[in-house]
Amino acid sequence: MSLSREVVRPRLLDLFCGAGGAAMGYYRAGFEVVGVDIKPQPRYPFELIQADAMTFPLEGFDAIHASPPCQAYSVGAARWRNSGERKYPDLLDATRERLAAVGVPYIIENVEGARKRMRSPFRLCGQTFGIGVVRHRLFETNFLILTPHHIPCAGAVQRELVSVTGHGLPGRHYRAVTVAGHGGNSRSFSLDSWKLAMGIDWMVRGELTQAIPPAYTEYIGRELLKALCRVTKG
Repeated sequence: MSLSREVVRPRLLDLFCGAGGAAMGYYRAGFEVVGVDIKPQPRYPFELIQADAMTFPLEGFDAIHASPPCQAYSVGAARWRNSGERKYPDLLDATRERLAAVGVPYIIENVEGARKRMRSPFRLCGQTFGIGVVRHRLFETNFLILTPHHIPCAGAVQRELVSVTGHGLPGRHYRAVTVAGHGGNSRSFSLDSWKLAMGIDWMVRGELTQAIPPAYTEYIGRELLKALCRVTKG
């Protein structure tokens, strides 16, 4: 008679978690995920603690992911930044300092405008994973990770894509539509088309505009598991 053994998942803390796009990828890779966000996230698919990510205790986790606010660097918020009408928090350096002090593997995610403020970041795009969305995001890690090849978006494919960058992308070979909190009710701008493109079926429109596809962190999570195994064997 064979006895089943419960698989113990490494615990990952998901800071600034939003509605859980990153969290789902890590879960699919094999992690137990706990999310922390200062705002209520009623559709977060895992354990959620409503708290300030900058003061929440970080001990007791095998790895940490953080997605600090991106408005200080994003193209979409540039108008408001440049006009001085709004001020956005810049938490990248403070977040890194907190994570580095814990001594476990960490991942920091942000938009491309933050490149100069991140340490040796790598870029992920939906085209790398064959999903129907173009959403470039940068990731910084303190562990070795093999980065996948980035397929050029413009003219690289012959099918409809969805952009979640707030505007259409150039290129004659496909029609880009937006997942950016606006758009009509046509098929291209429908909530169902956004969900399908992002690989996310539990979020509402506003949450999708802030999320990253789980495919990104599922890839990172599998590389993270390798790093954790190397530490254990070492």
